[in-house]
Amino acid sequence: MAVTIRDVARESGVHVSTVSRTFSAPHLVHARTRTRVLAAADALGYRPNRAARALSTRRTGNLGLIVADIANPFFPPLIKSAQAQARTRDYHVFVADTDERAEVEEELIRSMAKQVDGALLVAPRLSNRVIEELGRDVPFVVVNRRVRGLPAVLMDVASGARQTVDHLVGLGHRDIAVLTGPRASWTSQEIGRAARERAAEHGVRAYEVGPNPPTEEGGSSAAGSVVASGATAALAYNDLVALGLVRGLEESGRSVPRDLSVVGVDNTRIARHCRPALTTVDMPVAAAGRGAIDLLIQAVTTGEPPGTVSLDTELVVRDSTAPALTPFPGP
Repeated sequence: MAVTIRDVARESGVHVSTVSRTFSAPHLVHARTRTRVLAAADALGYRPNRAARALSTRRTGNLGLIVADIANPFFPPLIKSAQAQARTRDYHVFVADTDERAEVEEELIRSMAKQVDGALLVAPRLSNRVIEELGRDVPFVVVNRRVRGLPAVLMDVASGARQTVDHLVGLGHRDIAVLTGPRASWTSQEIGRAARERAAEHGVRAYEVGPNPPTEEGGSSAAGSVVASGATAALAYNDLVALGLVRGLEESGRSVPRDLSVVGVDNTRIARHCRPALTTVDMPVAAAGRGAIDLLIQAVTTGEPPGTVSLDTELVVRDSTAPALTPFPGP
C-alpha cells in the first residue's frame, strides 16, 4: 500500500498541512519540525506527487543551472553539490553549458524559462542589462556576478588576489603579471582590481596581460607576453590558464618556479596533481552550489529576492612559487 501524506503526519506527530508545507513551502516550517517531517518521510519511503504539486502550486519542481564551460574542472564540483542540495529539497536540476558564448547563454535562458521554476547562472557572460531583462521572466540566482536586484553567491576572489600578492611580495617579487580572463568575467575584473590595489600598497608593480581565453591554450599563448614583460611572478585567471602558462614557459626553455612563480585560481584537482603542484586560490565551489540552490528555492517559494551571500577564499601554497632571484630573462 502506498505511503500517504497522512502516514507521514502521523509518524512525525504534526498536522497534515505541516507536512504539505514542508514539501511545497519549506521556508514556512520551523527547521526542527521540517527535519522531523523529512526524517519520517524518508523512513516511510514517502515521495510527494510531483504532478499534483505542480498543479496546486503552479511550479514544476525543476531548476536550471547554466555554466560557462562544463569541461572546465571548476564547474563539476559546483554542479554536483547543487544537484545534491536540490534533491534534499525535492527539486530536480537541468544543467546546460554555454561554451563561453553569451548568445548561447541567452538562448538557453529563454528556453529554460518555460520549463523551470528558477535558474542558477554561474559565471555568466551576458551583460548585466540583459540578465536584468531576462530576470523578469524567471527567478535567477547568479554565482560570481553582481547584478542589481538579483540574489547572488559571491566567492571572495578579491581576497584571494590580495593574499596572492602578499605571498609573492614576501618572496621578494616586485613585478607581477596578472593574466586576465574574458572581458565579461566579474571574477577576472575582481582579480585585476584587487591585485593592482594590493601591489600599489606594497610599492610593487602588478599589470594585466590579457584578456585571455579561460583555457590552457589561453595561458600558453600568453607566455610570450609574460616573458617580454620582465615579470618574475604571475597570477592567472584560473588554474587552466596557469597550467597553460607553465607549459608555454617550459616550451620556451623557462622553468617554474625557478624563472617564474605562477599562481592559479580555483584549486581544482589538477592543481594538486600537476608538476610542479600549483599554488592557487581555493574557491569554495561546493558551498557555493549548495548556497545558490537554497537562495533560489527561497526566491521561488517566496517571490522575494533573498540577498547576497559572500564566501571566503584562501591561498593554498604549493610548489609553483619560490623566492625571486633575478628579473625574468627576456627572449
